[in-house]
Amino acid sequence: MKLRLICVGKLAESWQRTVAEDYAGRIQRYFSLDIIELKEEKGGRRGDTKGLLKREGARIMEKVPQRTFLIALDERGRNLKSEQLADLLSAEMLHGGRDWCLVIGGPYGLDDDVRTRADLTLSLSKMTFTHQMARILLLEQLYRSCTIIKNEPYHNR
Repeated sequence: MKLRLICVGKLAESWQRTVAEDYAGRIQRYFSLDIIELKEEKGGRRGDTKGLLKREGARIMEKVPQRTFLIALDERGRNLKSEQLADLLSAEMLHGGRDWCLVIGGPYGLDDDVRTRADLTLSLSKMTFTHQMARILLLEQLYRSCTIIKNEPYHNR
């Protein structure tokens, strides 16, 4: 099983890149992980936000493999406990056999077409985070899921 993370925008700060690379390296002990960064569209607040999201959404969907379990991160999505995410990942490994593709939109979120295609719309919190912080939090939770599945001590159950 492989994991693919599609992110709109780059990690701006060096500390963000360091943390993201650390968790990505940890995840790769368990799964193949491919991180794809897409350029943010310009012209949001004062421009055409709907068109911006549509263009970003089209570029995102070009990178989503056909037979994949697609998870879209969105503030309106389901809130899962860490153990529930681990259970979902474990079940997909054992029974589904599909690779996972996780999508984090840019500053204005995700186009409706991406959310509609998603098998799961996931919220990391009821609070709002920057898309850079969402990437770090998601990578940490994916790593935590791996350690829960393997019954390793990171999670401190």
